[in-house]
Amino acid sequence: MKLTRRSFVAGASAIALAAPATIGRAQDGKIKFVSILDQSGGLDIYGAPMVETTKMAIDDINAAGGLNGREVELILYDAQSNIQLYTQYATQAAAGDRADTVHAGITSASREAIRPTFARFNTLYFYNTQYEGGVCDFNNFNTGSTPAQTVAKVVPYVMNKWGKKVYIVAADYNYGQITAQWMQKFVKDNGGETLGVEFFPLDVTNFGPTIQKIQGAKPDLVISALVGGAHVSFYKQYAAAGMNKEIPIASTTFGVGNEQTLISPEEGEGLIAAYSYFEAVDNPVNKAFLERLTARLGPGRPTMNELSVRSYEGAMLWAEAVKAAGTADRAAVIEALRAPQSYTGPSGVVTIDPQTNHAVQNVYIAEVKNQKFEILESFSDQPPADTQLVCDLNANPNQNTFLFENGLEAAGIKL
Repeated sequence: MKLTRRSFVAGASAIALAAPATIGRAQDGKIKFVSILDQSGGLDIYGAPMVETTKMAIDDINAAGGLNGREVELILYDAQSNIQLYTQYATQAAAGDRADTVHAGITSASREAIRPTFARFNTLYFYNTQYEGGVCDFNNFNTGSTPAQTVAKVVPYVMNKWGKKVYIVAADYNYGQITAQWMQKFVKDNGGETLGVEFFPLDVTNFGPTIQKIQGAKPDLVISALVGGAHVSFYKQYAAAGMNKEIPIASTTFGVGNEQTLISPEEGEGLIAAYSYFEAVDNPVNKAFLERLTARLGPGRPTMNELSVRSYEGAMLWAEAVKAAGTADRAAVIEALRAPQSYTGPSGVVTIDPQTNHAVQNVYIAEVKNQKFEILESFSDQPPADTQLVCDLNANPNQNTFLFENGLEAAGIKL
């Protein structure tokens, strides 16, 4: 199901005045699962595979008999890489659809635009995307990896491999800005030096001046937190200048949009990244998952990455909690999730940390070889230690904040 902006506006007035207390959810009939993701626009390289795995999860749930005897209805909205549409569809999902759960958002900007709406309407919200950490919200479950799980692993690895002098390039919004601070912290902690940090709006495609600065600075490596289709140009221009053979790149974002398939093998060769999932994860669940996905979508299916697989696992984690609770009621499902709930999926075991409502998960470091990631090292059961510094929902369940909004000083971290 897709809702156009015009049809939304036509019906919005009917729900705009509804108070949260008047919004009820039926306890029989279908369970409503709403997905709001970017199926078009500059962020569709992330959103399109996430939508496919979300569809697969709901089909798998229903094929197994649904949840507690009820069918799950999937309602899809395309936010078109537009924050305004995110806010509109969030209100539609909560007040119009009366969703039992919403799984939504790719950028941190989209998450922060819609999270207050779901808190206001008491609509259970899942954010299944890697991010900069720091959200502390009893109503919000964050299953993607955070800097303490990935950046903390990849920075010392590549510094030991390539050298101590680092240049950072990142997207110019809260994810890029805050993650760049975490990068600088871990560079410093490991005896390194940050020679430069640059930020770029999501629509920037010309990286020539920055590449010249990198050439002049002569770092041992570049760490990238660039985001979106436009930023793929950086890797192409970097290789065209011959820089990929001189100064290697590590990234906290490359690959979650399958960028390794959007550039040539030569342009991406040797780049290193860290995530909670790569297709090369070697376990029987992942093997079966990929076989079923190929049978479903065909041999030309998208390569799976953390965002797409965590969309599947986030849906299944929610489903396990619904079964454990015996109901789709928000309060009961939250209690089941925080028990804590675990799910064994393609990435391994994912478990909710009740202190933060984030995921304890495996982390993998991998290198691009011929447009595919090969795993170099793995770490089991990594906690969201960054968010644990500032969030304790066990002690204060009324917290509903984004505590890294103003940088790492919120966690008492000085660069």
